[in-house]
Amino acid sequence: MKSLKILGTMAFAVFVQSAIAQDSTTPSSSFNFGVKGGLNYATVTGDDFDSPDARTSFHVGALAEFPITSRFALQVEAVYSSQGFESEFDGFGGGSNDKIEYQLDYINVPVLAKIYLLKGLSIEAGPQFGFKANEEIDTDPNNNPGDFEIDEAADYDFSVVGGLTFKSDAGFFLYGRYNYGLTDIIEDVDVKNSVLQVGVGFQF
Repeated sequence: MKSLKILGTMAFAVFVQSAIAQDSTTPSSSFNFGVKGGLNYATVTGDDFDSPDARTSFHVGALAEFPITSRFALQVEAVYSSQGFESEFDGFGGGSNDKIEYQLDYINVPVLAKIYLLKGLSIEAGPQFGFKANEEIDTDPNNNPGDFEIDEAADYDFSVVGGLTFKSDAGFFLYGRYNYGLTDIIEDVDVKNSVLQVGVGFQF
């Protein structure tokens, strides 16, 4: 996991150098700050894990977009993302199935290449570095009681992300994105994060 921290530091350094060394087509001080938030449809994939139900939750964060040319930019974000999954178990007394929720939340830092296809419409893709913020099992997702903190997942997660964004002239934007995990979230178990996100935001 130490290698992921080194890789993240190197990627951020390259990002900063690229932003500073912009070509003459854009002002060197030009960047756009923004905020964003929306829904997560999160689950896990892998040969060692039987396809669980998705956990519907949220994400919220901030971003900075650094234009390189009129059609290309670099974007870095810091996002709190509630991930994990849901699973069913037999209810007590032979009743209907109950659900438990595995809550695995991260501070995610995607570093994205962003290409504008048309005015306001862009595609983005790049690596994402995740740092575990919370891990617990909730036996009663609809109420406060029932949470049990655990520490089974790795502290770091590495993913690739890709998506589409449409931004209006006023600065409001809509986006859809998919996060695909490349590292096992539990050591020696083939299980990886898989998260579909939709949301809205505003760039100042």
